[in-house]
Amino acid sequence: MRSTTYHRLDNLYKKYNGYISTRELRHEGFSNCQIACLTEENYLERICHGHYWMMQCGLEKPKDYKCIEVCLGNPRAVIAMKSACFYQGLTETEPEVLAVATERTDRSKINMRFPVERHYFSGSNFHAGMKTVKTEFGSYHIYDVERSICDILRLGDGTSPEVFLSEISPHLSQNKEQYERILKYAEMLRLSTSLSLFRK
Repeated sequence: MRSTTYHRLDNLYKKYNGYISTRELRHEGFSNCQIACLTEENYLERICHGHYWMMQCGLEKPKDYKCIEVCLGNPRAVIAMKSACFYQGLTETEPEVLAVATERTDRSKINMRFPVERHYFSGSNFHAGMKTVKTEFGSYHIYDVERSICDILRLGDGTSPEVFLSEISPHLSQNKEQYERILKYAEMLRLSTSLSLFRK
């Protein structure tokens, strides 16, 4: 490719903050062929359909890049369960698989470069406890800690409730108000067995 193509790419580093869409690249004058070449030459990393990370922009991906990227692929997706607990500082070990939730009627594919576990929630429960995190790199939806804990206890994720609760108890003991909100949430969802473990 011509050197002017790479010079134009340098200008993008100043204008965009790491992530860029195919539409934005086309708007900046890059052809599909040029985009493909820049990807092969490791100037662009294709993260999902229609979105790229500019690999030589001088920035490092943020800690929560998986959350940002999965919501670039599907803006309606919500970070859920243990992944939501990790990214909100409740647990210290990052899950190997990113847990996300979508509505049952959402059949959009989620194809990422990292493993994703998808959960389908009904419309009446889907929006409860959802919040939006805005960062300099992009925004994403995530369930609050209370909702995430109750979903883990209600749906299970391969870890026994006792092990999970022992992991998060030190964090919850430092926040009495949050602890009480979780208890109320668990009571509302009729998680009687898990609730008894919580009170131990």
